Amino acid sequence: MDGALKLWAVIVAVGAINYLARLSFIEFFAQRRVPALLAQALRYVPVAMLTALVLPMLLAPSIGAAPELGPRVPAAIFAAVVAYYTRSTLRTLGAGMAALWLLQALSGAR
Repeated sequence: MDGALKLWAVIVAVGAINYLARLSFIEFFAQRRVPALLAQALRYVPVAMLTALVLPMLLAPSIGAAPELGPRVPAAIFAAVVAYYTRSTLRTLGAGMAALWLLQALSGAR
């Protein structure tokens, strides 16, 4: 088996395993009621995951860099305020990017 064929076989196998792992949880919980305490705890998973993904990029934009309070933090706070009042994803993204670009232009940072 040559290298390219092995690579594609691994990609297909990993994709199938990933799909089956996700499908197993969907099928498992489709037939059962989730306990109230677990359902309440699962409501906070998306917020926790989003925070864990966004906060490091917000405070330390490059790997190994020290946390800094550059223009990203005020832009993120502005985007959060827009999100709170508008409940619109597109308006939040637009306002946050516009604020970031404006603050970067004013501070001369990239």
